[in-house]
Amino acid sequence: MWYAIIGQDVPNSMNQRLAARPAHVARLQELQRQGRLLLAGPFPAVDAIDPGAAGFTGSLIIAEFSSLSIAQDWAKADPYVAAGVYAEVRVQPFKKTFPQ
Repeated sequence: MWYAIIGQDVPNSMNQRLAARPAHVARLQELQRQGRLLLAGPFPAVDAIDPGAAGFTGSLIIAEFSSLSIAQDWAKADPYVAAGVYAEVRVQPFKKTFPQ
């Protein structure tokens, strides 16, 4: 099943994000290699693709896991969690409808 992982950043998270990004991206690339990543990306803090100094307010990952508890465990092990980027992480089932 697909699961949405929504991370909400702490204020001024950019330095922590940059430091933890290589390890965070490596985990996403592994999901992609396994064919289990639907999409992933950050939420810009301003209405721009490159928010510059404004940074990001969080991230969305939609990936396939065999259960909610496994998705939650994967999310808890994210380098952004360990680096203090995320103030909160929510994991919930997601039903992909479009595109087909």
